[in-house]
Amino acid sequence: NMAGSSAPWIGSAYLFLQSTCKTIVLPSLYESSQKKPSVFKALKLALADSTGSVNGVDMLKVHCSHPHLIVQLKFCKQENCRRFLQSYREGALQESLQNHLQLSLAVTTVPLEMELKAGNEHLDNMLKDEDRCLECIYREKPDRLRDEEITELEECLKSLIVHQSTNNNMAVKDCVSLNSPSLPYPSQGSYLSPQVTFIFQGQQFANRMLTPDDHQKFAKLVSKKWKQVGRSLQKNCRALRDPVIDNLAVEYDREGLYEQAYQLLLRFIQSEGKKATIARLIAALEENSLISLAEELLGLHSNEDCS
Repeated sequence: NMAGSSAPWIGSAYLFLQSTCKTIVLPSLYESSQKKPSVFKALKLALADSTGSVNGVDMLKVHCSHPHLIVQLKFCKQENCRRFLQSYREGALQESLQNHLQLSLAVTTVPLEMELKAGNEHLDNMLKDEDRCLECIYREKPDRLRDEEITELEECLKSLIVHQSTNNNMAVKDCVSLNSPSLPYPSQGSYLSPQVTFIFQGQQFANRMLTPDDHQKFAKLVSKKWKQVGRSLQKNCRALRDPVIDNLAVEYDREGLYEQAYQLLLRFIQSEGKKATIARLIAALEENSLISLAEELLGLHSNEDCS
């Protein structure tokens, strides 16, 4: 029984990925030594998004089986697996991976099809029955240790992150393709590309661009403090400099707090583009003691009942 055992909860599954765009063939990209780090980085970040932690799910091996890229996953905690399944079921994982691939590969769009299997079971057919999916994943114990290639790519990614934060974004030579100039980031001013992860309350989270879901949650929950958050964001966002925030208050006075907060964040997202990241918003919320809202945006509240 999954719950009754004192041994750690460990399970395995295979994620099948295929691009529906003829010009983007994922296995070919992964087989290219130049593009492989970029594809790996996108996979790593999307999986971190899905569980809310960089260590929520482990990649053991990536198989190239045309037209599919097949990722062997290992889960070490039931609650991480639940979060992953929820993200997969709701399409959040798919959206996140499409966004990260788009950024890493510097292309306009990467439409994806996904399948999830554990052993002979197609989990896509039973996603509504989460416990049954968990049973199938739990039954499939990982049959290998992590592939050496994955370990090398992980190290490459880590050294890049450390390098970014210590050397003002000078890329490590060996890993330069992870941070190639072709990435569609604006380069004006002293802008640093967003760090891959950030720390909140001692926990590590993957940095990502703000989503429509984040936007709505923020507008709904920030209430009267939207101006204070705006002033925290304005320190490094020209589009929110005075008197913009006060003008928004007047302009959307009739519509109320939700619309005022929504328009504020809209200005931020429109002006900052790919730099409008969750890390920047969380920092602004922390500065104004809006911890509960920050936790909500990072998906921490829905998992409070997990041990």
